[in-house]
Amino acid sequence: MEKKEHPSYSPEFQAEAVKLVLEQGLSIQAAAKRLNLPKSTLGHWVKAAKRGKQIAVPGARSVAELEAEVAKLRRELAEAQMERDILKKATAYFAKESQKGTRT
Repeated sequence: MEKKEHPSYSPEFQAEAVKLVLEQGLSIQAAAKRLNLPKSTLGHWVKAAKRGKQIAVPGARSVAELEAEVAKLRRELAEAQMERDILKKATAYFAKESQKGTRT
């Protein structure tokens, strides 16, 4: 007897399938029929999502990682704005200084 090979679904596909049920309100049966996959498979994915287990989507980051990146980018932006303001003042100063030595 040959072992039946189960199809492999990408994490992106799994996440979108779960969204159909949890966010768009489709029943598991309707979503499974629409996506042409076994109802039990989709049911397992939905149960896992409800328990808080995220389906690993490549490139997806946790909230903590995103918050850390936002904080880092805010610090970098503040520094860049400070440097810009200093350069503006320096430019105005040197423009004024260079005009003192010219005839008017």
